Amino acid sequence: MKRHFIPLILLASCGHQDAPNATSLSLPSVPVKVDAAKLQPYTATEEVVGTVRSKQRATVEAKISGRILDYTATPGSLVKKGDVLAALDAADIQARVDQAEAMLAQAKSDFDRQKQLMQGNATTRQEFDATNARLKVATATLSEAQTMLGYAKVTAPFDGVITRKLAEVGDLAMPGKPLLEIEAPESLRFEADLPEAIIDRVKLGDKLRVKLTTALDAVVSEISPVADPVSRTFRIKLDLPATNGLRTGQFGRVSVPLSATNVLTVPSASIIKRGQLELVFLVNGGKASLRLIKTGKVIGERVEIISGIEEEDQIILTNNVSDGQPVTVQP
Repeated sequence: MKRHFIPLILLASCGHQDAPNATSLSLPSVPVKVDAAKLQPYTATEEVVGTVRSKQRATVEAKISGRILDYTATPGSLVKKGDVLAALDAADIQARVDQAEAMLAQAKSDFDRQKQLMQGNATTRQEFDATNARLKVATATLSEAQTMLGYAKVTAPFDGVITRKLAEVGDLAMPGKPLLEIEAPESLRFEADLPEAIIDRVKLGDKLRVKLTTALDAVVSEISPVADPVSRTFRIKLDLPATNGLRTGQFGRVSVPLSATNVLTVPSASIIKRGQLELVFLVNGGKASLRLIKTGKVIGERVEIISGIEEEDQIILTNNVSDGQPVTVQP
C-alpha cells in the first residue's frame, strides 16, 4: 500500500520556522513588493430578502356595471394616462342621457317662456322661480347621466405598463371586480420585511446596499410603524436609483448594518490557492516564507485573515518566489 506524505511535508513548510535546504540556499535573491497585513474597520451586516416593486401601481376597476364590449389592454403594453383600456355596454345609461336631454330641453323652454312673461308682468315671481329651479335640476340630471356614461370607458389612471389582465370580452364588469393591474415601470423601490430584532438599526433616510442583478445604494423612504402580527417583521421600502434592467418582481437582498469591528486583512492578489489550502508568502528574515492561512470575508480588494499571520507581517504581493528564497523588498 502506498502512503502519501505530501500534505505533511506541505504543512511543515507552512510553519513559522523555515528549515534551510540545498534548493533554497542555491536560489538567487529576487526583488519583491510587499504590503503589510493590517486591521481595517468592517461593519457586520445581516442580509434580508426582498422584492422590487413599483412605487406607483393600481388595480383598475369599472365604476359602473356592464358587459365588456372591447378590451384593448394587453399585458406588457405601455399606456398613457387617459388611454381607453376597456369599453362597457351602457345602453341603459345612454337611455338615461337621452331622457335627461329631453327634460332639459323642456325645462329650458318653460324657463324662456316664464322669463318673457316675467318681463311683461304676466306671471308671478313664484312661477318664475319654480321654472328656474326645474331648469337647474334638469341640467344637473343631464350632467350626472353624462358622467355615468363616461364611466363606460375604463381609462388608464397614469402612464404605465399593463402587468395583469383579469377579465375578457363578454365578462360582466362591476364596481369591486378588478379588470387589470397597471404600474409605472420607471419608479421602482425595494421592499423587505425586517425582523423586529434589527428594525432599530434602520431609520428614514439611511442608505443601504441592495444586491439585485447589480449592487445598488437605496434610500429608506418608508418604515412600517407596526409589526406584522404573524411574522413579527416590519416592512421597509427603499427608493432605488434609475437603473437599466430592473423589473418589478425581481428577487434581491438588502444588507442591514449591525455592528462595527476591526478585522485583519491582506490584498486579495497575495493569496495562493493549492487545492483546498490557502497560503501567502511573507518576508521573514530576508527570505520568502510560505504560510498556511484561513480566510474570511472579502472586503473590497482585500480579504479577512482569520488565522495564520499577524498584524504588520510583510506580505509578498507576487507569487514568483519559492519558500525559503532570499528576497529584496522594493519600495
